[in-house]
Order: sequence, then C-alpha cells, then structure tokens
Amino acid sequence: MVDISDLPTSRNLVELLFKRADMRGDAPFLWAKRGGKWQALSWAEAVRQICNLAEALRALGLKDGDRVMLVSENRPEWLIADFAIMAAGCITVPAYVTNTERDHQHILEDSGASAVIVANDKLAKPLIGAVLRSGQARHVIGIEPLRIGQTGPFEYHEWSALIAGDSAAARKAVTKRITGIDRDAIACLIYTSGTGGSPRGVMQHHGSILCNVDGSARILSEDFGLDDDDAFLSFLPLSHAYEHTGGQMLPIGAGAQIYYSEGLEKLASNIEEVRPTVMVVVPRLFEVLRTRIMKQVEKQGRLANFMMDRALGIGALKAQGRRRWRDRPMDLMLERALRPKIRKKFGGRLKAMVSGGAPLSPEVGVFFDSMGLTMLQGYGQTESGPVISCNRPKAGLKMDTVGPPIHAVEVKIAEDGEILVRGELVMKGYWRNKAETAKALIKDPAEPDGEPWLHTGDIGHVDDAGRIVITDRKKDMIVNDKGDNISPAKVEGLLTLQPEIAQAMVIGDKRPYVVGLIVPDAEWALEWSRANGEKFDLKALQDLPAFRSAVRAAIDRVNQDLSVIEKIRQFAFADEAFTIDNEEMTPKQSIRRHKLKARYGERLDGLYKG
Repeated sequence: MVDISDLPTSRNLVELLFKRADMRGDAPFLWAKRGGKWQALSWAEAVRQICNLAEALRALGLKDGDRVMLVSENRPEWLIADFAIMAAGCITVPAYVTNTERDHQHILEDSGASAVIVANDKLAKPLIGAVLRSGQARHVIGIEPLRIGQTGPFEYHEWSALIAGDSAAARKAVTKRITGIDRDAIACLIYTSGTGGSPRGVMQHHGSILCNVDGSARILSEDFGLDDDDAFLSFLPLSHAYEHTGGQMLPIGAGAQIYYSEGLEKLASNIEEVRPTVMVVVPRLFEVLRTRIMKQVEKQGRLANFMMDRALGIGALKAQGRRRWRDRPMDLMLERALRPKIRKKFGGRLKAMVSGGAPLSPEVGVFFDSMGLTMLQGYGQTESGPVISCNRPKAGLKMDTVGPPIHAVEVKIAEDGEILVRGELVMKGYWRNKAETAKALIKDPAEPDGEPWLHTGDIGHVDDAGRIVITDRKKDMIVNDKGDNISPAKVEGLLTLQPEIAQAMVIGDKRPYVVGLIVPDAEWALEWSRANGEKFDLKALQDLPAFRSAVRAAIDRVNQDLSVIEKIRQFAFADEAFTIDNEEMTPKQSIRRHKLKARYGERLDGLYKG
C-alpha cells in the first residue's frame, strides 16, 4: 500500500515528485515505446534531468515567475520540461499541438512567455511563426533537433545539451530554490476558451493541483487500494487540465508508473500491452470502445450475443438499484464466461476507468459496469484544478450523477441553480484579466471575510446521497465529445466577417465536430445571382450547388484560421434571418441559441449522420 499521507502537507509539486523519487530510486517511472519496444526512465533519472534542465533555464537568464511555453505531444520529456520549469521558479504555459499560428501568438503575447520548449520540427513550424510575429520568447528549446538555426530574435538550444551536467550540484540548487515555493505560488497557466472568444490563462497554483491530487488519490486508495505496481496510460493531451492533473500529477501522488500511448490508432494494442490499473479518458473514447466491443461480440454467434444481452439487462437493473435473485445464476455464469474476455482487452488488471472532460452518457456507463469494468465519472473545469467531484463505489455509483465533491471541496447551489465551488482547488484567477476573474470568483455578501466562490456556469442540484447532478449549462461554451472547450462566439464572429455570411450559429456540444447554421448575406447573394445569370430568390438560390459551394468557400477561409477542434465540418442554411420579431435575436442583437436549436435542431442533427 502506497502512503499518500504527505499530500496535504507538500509545499509544492516539485517537492512531491522528489519525495516519491527518493523512495522509488531506480525503479521504472516513465515509459515510452521506442524502436518497437517499451523503454523506461527511472524515477532517479527523471529527477536528474529535471534538475539539470532547471539550472540550464536559470543559466539562460530566466527568473522567478517567468513563463515558459511548452508545445509537445505526450512523452516523458513533457513531464521533465514541466517540472524543470517549476523547479527553475518559473511558470509552465502548456499549449495544444493542434494550435494554429494565431492561437500560439495569442498565448505568447498574453502570457509574455520568455522561452518556448517544442518537441519537433512539425510542431515548431506554426510556433516559430508566432514567436517571430509576437516578438516574444528570447529562447527556443528543441526536444528533438530543430532545423531552424539561429534565425530570428531568439537563441536556439538543443535539449540534449541542457539536460547534461553536474546533477548533484543541480539537485542541491533546485532543492534550495523550491523551499521558497509554497502552495499559493502559480504552477501553470492553462489557456481555456471563454464565451467571449480569446482563450484566457487560468492561474492554477501548486495548492490547487495538490488539492486535486489529494482528493483523487484518496478515492483510489480508499475504494481500490494503491499498490507499488500501479500504472496509468497517458492518452489525452497533457496541455488539457484534465490530463495534466489526472494523467500526470495524480500518478506521481500515487507513486505510480506512467505509460505514454502511441496514439488513438494504437490505443487498443497499447492497453493490452501496458495492462494499466487506471485509465483517465473522455466519454467519446468510451463510446468508441463500446461500439467496437459490441461489433466483436455480434460476430461470435448466438451464445455470445445472448450473454451480452443478459449482461446488459442485469446491468440496467443494477443501475436502477434493483437486483433479482433469479438473475444470480446467470450473473455468476457471465462472470466466468463473458466478463473475463472483456477485461482481458483492457489488460486484465484495470481497477477503474475515470471519465471526465465532458458529460458521459449513463447508457455507456451502464455498459462498462455490465461488462465488469468499474467506471467513475468525474466533474470539474480548468478553473478548479480541474476536479470538483467524482463517482466512487463507497458513495454508491449512480451514472446519472457526477458523484460527491472530493475531499476539502465545498459545493453549494445558488438561488438560480448554478453550482458554486469553494476551496484550495479554485484558481487564483485569469492571467491579466481582472474583469473575467471578477465574474467567475465572487464572494458571498453574507461572508465578507470568506473566500470567493467559483461560479461554474453549470446548473444542477445535490441529491440525498450528496452526489452532484448536472441538469443544464448556464453558459454557451461548447464542450465537444472529447472534452475540448470551443468558444462559439469566436467562430461565429469570424464567419460573419465574411462577405457571403450575414449571420451564423455553430453547435458541437457532446459532438465529434462543429457544424454551422448559416444565413447568407442578401446583398452578396444578389450580386452572385446577377453574375451567374440566376433569378434572385434567396431561398431558391440555396438549393443551387454552385451557390452552396460559394458559401462553403467562405467557411473554408475561416477554417484556415481555426484549430482542428474549431473547424466547421458541415453547414445548413437557415430558412430566414435571425430577428427580434421571430424571437431568434435579443434586443441587444445576440442570438437566442435555445430558440434556434429548437427550430433547426433536427436539421443540424442531420449533419452528423451519414
């Protein structure tokens, strides 16, 4: 059993890692597949590289509080860079590998990053362009050698040179430095989209993440037990707060090993090879795995399909809190004949799969529970470290809830039904954005000396067992089926800048991609009809392939400046303009999303079919 009693008293994340490493020594820690074989980096070697890189960053002139941007796919070097930045007294600024040059430029300029660490040439291409445009970042560090030479107003450094050196001296210097870093110090700026458009930097402090790790590790320890050979499989982007805390910091707190997946196409084989004990995943992946399992069972004949149907029937009753004695013999047979085969596909030693980042369909949760795999649904947001609550067996698993708040977290429901959260897990605010911080963190007038409450923007209630039930969203943010945040206002604003488009609404909540509802610009449509010898009838024009192609071209221009997750894949035309008279616009000229979704929902849903 792993001792996690030091989590509430650890001063910072670097100190926590050093404690675990001093206990583990040369035991394997970080695993990556290289040359077709899984290769491990030990705890001791990881700390050696972290300390050397931290001192190299200081030698380059970086000071306490400087921001360092990190752009890399999931790999051991991501963790080493993250902890080296913090060990140097600086602040990590993770960025998505799917970001466009414009996205990178915004983050560079907003954060004021002094340096960037990038994995390879492919990821460096849009990043270097942003560095040159912004004039930010005096140093560029390539994890793999980059073909950029000394171009631009920055110095280029190779990773291999920076992690070499006197590790004993570096460890001594880092140990001394981190004694001055307390739980209130900012650990990272994680950029997340706001409803107004441009991403905002969430100031996550060491205490916020440590509070999350403590609460999450308690669930694993108390409900499942923590062992020396526990292993996490890291798959989701580490630039996302969910994976950063759940897939990196939590394993460290639990003293577990981390395996880095090779990607979605090899995830299934990676799971069987690695045999993880914990997986942190988004709902979309569970849906894919569920579909894959059901198709495999369908091919195995009548008996296999009969057992699958019975397992799902028993599971559905269990989810309702109902158990029938007559089902017990069948349940025992399923435990011997069906479920072991399913569990084997997940490595055979999985303790729990944790779903987060987006809402999980109760049907999917019941499916995996029926197959003998424990699934926990968590809830949170970047502003809360990100975990607020999580389902757990000891609290009674109920798939239409997101479980009780984790340890040391206060939750209350406002008069309008909004879920409010308070505790050390709550962010310090948005970087250089006092106005948005004031909207999110609000003190209760009845508690003038109390800490502010985080207003989540989600509507819900707490059931009789203390579990949070989310019923609606107060804010318009799109959260796709992978848990990525997308600002509809940003995408819609870019669309309506095009001469062909007068109005637009985009959707994509819990969906694999974004689709749009478009109102063509009448004046542009008139000119197009004249140029193409067509009668001007806006409704009739929309049926013409050439007219549709012209609008599609406008959307494609917008897509060039959007990240992969923001791109509009499909679109439909609206029947008429959005106006105050038809109640699809407010007096302030904002679109009424609920009205448009009610009117055009079936049409937009059709864009996801076929």
